[in-house]
Amino acid sequence: QVHVVESGGGMVQAGGSLRLSCAASGRTVGNYAMGWFRQAPGKEREFVAAITWSGASTLYADSMEGRFTISRDNAKNTVHLQMNSLKPEDTAVYYCNLRPGVGVTTTPGNYWGQGTQVTVSS
Repeated sequence: QVHVVESGGGMVQAGGSLRLSCAASGRTVGNYAMGWFRQAPGKEREFVAAITWSGASTLYADSMEGRFTISRDNAKNTVHLQMNSLKPEDTAVYYCNLRPGVGVTTTPGNYWGQGTQVTVSS
């Protein structure tokens, strides 16, 4: 059983910053990529960013490139998402995802956290 738990969401004004964290626990054996997805009200869940096991490779959605930074600490089985220059359209529930294997992709794995709300006011 793998558990994924997000933290760090909240409310911020446009132009502000937030840092999300995600901790994985349980049977997290072997290499696995971790990523972030988000879902705004009335919209489908979309890819935000992902990082490989080694941290050497990252992938971002076009609209987040340059504003968001994903990083990970394997010693603590955690991944972070630093979000800068936030916009009202970034408002969504952000989900952490764990995908066993090497490489980075926009395709999610089977392990999801419960989500954390990010609200950006104008």
